[in-house]
Amino acid sequence: MREKIDRAKGGTQNAYTIPGTEVRIMSSRDHNRTYQIFISKPSTPPRRAGYPVIYLLDANSVFGTMAEAVRIQGRRPEKTGVIPAVIVGIGYETAEPFSSARHRDFTMPTAESKLPKRPDGIDWPEHGGAEGFFSFIEEDLKPEIERDYQIDRNRQTIFGHSLGGLFVLQVLLTKPDAFQTYVAGSPSIHWNKPFILEKTDHFVSRLKKNNQAINLLLAAGELEQHHKSRMNDNARELYERLAALSEQGIRAEFCEFSGEGHISVLPVLVSRALRFALHPDGPHMSMG
Repeated sequence: MREKIDRAKGGTQNAYTIPGTEVRIMSSRDHNRTYQIFISKPSTPPRRAGYPVIYLLDANSVFGTMAEAVRIQGRRPEKTGVIPAVIVGIGYETAEPFSSARHRDFTMPTAESKLPKRPDGIDWPEHGGAEGFFSFIEEDLKPEIERDYQIDRNRQTIFGHSLGGLFVLQVLLTKPDAFQTYVAGSPSIHWNKPFILEKTDHFVSRLKKNNQAINLLLAAGELEQHHKSRMNDNARELYERLAALSEQGIRAEFCEFSGEGHISVLPVLVSRALRFALHPDGPHMSMG
């Protein structure tokens, strides 16, 4: 037994890589922002229209979870309700799960006096750069992905959590044509609630005049409901407002995951989001 253990210790060690993935560094066209882009491609051929695609924020923390979930569940779509898809994770050049640059990228400009106080009392990092980040996605990232992979432009999803969830809602309410499916987990609506309320009013008015097929999944962990940010209540209120627009093309769902907190909710949210966005019969298919 000792001999076997010693031999194992002397063996070759290699870093683990998720099959079918690659990482590339991309800069925005103004060269003011640099991102680490994580990409997962299915091993099976695409459908005639191409692969569905999920653009994933905070990729340093959740890309591996989503890539493996799609790799496993996408093998048996008839049983799992998940077809193979390209995952494009947008992350940062860091080994940490999160980067402070997310505050800049995921938030719209707001007055300092209106920002929520940080629990640690420290000033917030640079923020208010969401428009530039959206431009990077639309003008730099999407064209490169569509050049290198066969993508179905009618099945594009954006997934974000916390401040990333806030960014997802900002895009939905101001640029709804950018994606067909929006997943906002534990969205930090409290960061700039007046902006969200104002844009929701405009969004609703516009939709009542011109119907548009949009899929929205809002979710939070059960243990988040008592936080002073009212994260769950804010998400539920927005869901109720938009779910009433089903005749105008909105397919909205709200999930509150039992026993999960702000961070532990991520794996179950990923799994639920895949079934929401990647159903074999299309994102408009009811999950029942």
